[in-house]
This record gives sequence, C-alpha cells and structure tokens, in this order.
Amino acid sequence: MFQPVSLFVGLRYAKAAKGNAFISFISFFSIAGIALGLMSLITVSSVMNGFEQSLKTAMLDLIPHVQLKQSSRSDSSAQLIKQLTSSEQVKRIQPYLTSDVILQTNKELVGVRLQGIFKGFSNPVERHIYSGSSDRLAQSKYQLMISRYLSSKLGVGVGDEVRVIMPDISSYTPLGRVPMQRLFSIAAVYDSNSEADTSLAFADGKSLARLMRRADSSTYDLSITLHDAFSLNDFYAAYPQLKSEFEVDDWQSQQGTLFAAVAMEKRIMSLLLGLIVIVAIFNILSALSMMVSEKQGEVAILQTLGFTPQMIGRVFMVQGLYNGLVGTVIGVLLGIVVANYINEILAFSGLSLLGGARLPVVFSPSGLVIMALVSVFMSFIATLYPAKKAANVLPAEVLRYE
Repeated sequence: MFQPVSLFVGLRYAKAAKGNAFISFISFFSIAGIALGLMSLITVSSVMNGFEQSLKTAMLDLIPHVQLKQSSRSDSSAQLIKQLTSSEQVKRIQPYLTSDVILQTNKELVGVRLQGIFKGFSNPVERHIYSGSSDRLAQSKYQLMISRYLSSKLGVGVGDEVRVIMPDISSYTPLGRVPMQRLFSIAAVYDSNSEADTSLAFADGKSLARLMRRADSSTYDLSITLHDAFSLNDFYAAYPQLKSEFEVDDWQSQQGTLFAAVAMEKRIMSLLLGLIVIVAIFNILSALSMMVSEKQGEVAILQTLGFTPQMIGRVFMVQGLYNGLVGTVIGVLLGIVVANYINEILAFSGLSLLGGARLPVVFSPSGLVIMALVSVFMSFIATLYPAKKAANVLPAEVLRYE
C-alpha cells in the first residue's frame, strides 16, 4: 500500500468490480455521459470555429475592413493617408468603388453589390477563382466577375453577357428617364464558400467608374484592409482623427450582425451540449451518495482503524474525481478524433453536404484545456456533498448492531 492512504482506498473503491450493481451502473453511465458530452462539445465547437474562421478568411478578405469617403482633399487628409500607408496595422490601401446594382438575364433578376477592381492593386478575389480569368477585367472593358452561386442562379457562365442596371443613376432617353444600364461579359466565376457569394460581384474599376459617372480618380473612396480585421477598435484608437477627416464605414456596420449571429450560435450550442456533461456530473453525485449509504459499515471500520473524518471524506472525493478524470480524458480524445475525421465519418455514413462541401474544422487548444478543466472541476464539486456525508458517519451508531 502507498501513501497517502486516502488516495489508495479511494482508488480501490473506484476500481472495485464487486458491489451494488445499480451503483456500478450509474457510475459507468456518469463516465460515459461525461465522455459523450465532451466529445459532442469539442466536435461542435471545432466545426463552429472552422465556420467562423472561414468567414473571417474568405468573406472579410473580399470586402474592405474600413472604407473612407473622401469628402475633401485637405492637406491634413493627405498626411493622414500617408500615415495609414506606413502603419503596421494596415495591410493595404487602394481605391474603392462600389454600387448596388441589379443583374438581369433572360432567366432571373438579382440584386448585388458591384465592387470595382483597379489594375496595379491587389486583387483579393484572385485566390478564389473557380473558372475563367480575372486578367480579362483589366484587358477589356465592361467585364464582370460573379460568384458560382450567382452564376447558377442567373444561368450564365464565362463568356455570357449580363445586363447591369444601376437604379440610383439614371439617364435621359427619348422614352424618358431610365436607370443607367450596360451589358457586361462574364470574365470569371469565383467561389469563396462564404456569405459574400450571394451578394457580391466584381468589375473593372474604370468601367464601373464610367458607369457611375465618376471618371475623376479624386472622387474614388479608399479601401483599407487590416492585418487583423477584428482589431478594428485598436485601429480607431490609434487614429482618432480618422472620423473627423473622412466619412468612415467598416465591415462591422455592414456584416457585423452575421459574425455576431455565428458567435451567438456557437455559445448556445456549447451551452446545450454542456448540459449533457452537467447531467453526467449529477450521476457522479448520485452514485457516490448511494455508495456512502451502502458502505457505512466499512467507513465505520476505517474510522476505528484510525481514519479521521477528513481522510474519509477524501476517500470518496478521490473516487468521484477518478470517474470525472476518466470520463474527461476519454471525452477529449474521442472529441479530437471525431472532429478531425468528421468529414470521413459523414461520408462513411452516407451523409454529404450540398455540393460536396466539407465541414471546416479548427481546434482551439485553449478551448480544449478550458473544457477539460471545467469538467474535472465540476466533478470535484459533485464529490463535496457525499464526502461530507461520509465524514459525518458515527462509528458507534453504525457498529451498534454488528
């Protein structure tokens, strides 16, 4: 036997094969409940992290993190732009033109936001090209790049023509005032697998400027892309004069509700799956409480052999913690394995996502550690009442009729 003696006796109780079958049944399901709860929690959290990361890397790469409308050309504004260009927080600054338009074909009408791409500046959509080539945007006039989703909905492909209608800009014709419109050719189709695919299209910046009647480059807005889109508040704090020099818009005002909804959904799912772990923790409490009642005679004998009430309490705390630790370790390992092979498991089960897409999985090491520690801590809390109940057993009362 090894020291401390409470640990030895507690582990013997935890590993004992004999005893009340009902208590053993509850103990087994408390371990299984913790394991299944953690496995589900880790799997769902990892997939939700993957979706959030996909939105961040795909969608936020296609839209400007900060948009500056140049209402004036003061010297202070020009100086501020120079400061932003050399800032460590800023990844790139480039001209920006955008307009809400209607794309029309013989099959469908779709409202989208049309964004201009200028030659000589970074093209964030380049890495998402599905078919065609973005080079045609700069080589020819009135070229358009749409998403794979819009291509399917409009029933067009590379080389086809789409009519672009601008409701906010109109021209006079013999038939009266009509919205500005022009036929554009599809130069490329992109696929970012993000929400942007449903409402974002791209065109050559100069062609879009002609259509918007903004040929003067001094009237273009500025698009600022940060190294970390989620450091927006720090960026504003570093340049407090920004909002006084420009009309400022950013991704949080345009798409912030989407990311807030994803974050809220992740928290709600984690809370619901965490309830499985909580139910399993209550099973530990129930099993220990019944074991204390069943083993009162043994507890009394241990006290007569010199065990103090504190040592008796630690015996049952060790037993409960053992169940919690075993369930936590199994749950974490199963969660990592299932999350890592979730797409293969779905394929083996005959389940597949629309379009053959794969679930994105991103593990959070800190999240795994926190979930494991919370599970063990809750297991410890569940042992306090049974341990106190065991410590209060009176040997004389129990052994009176033995």
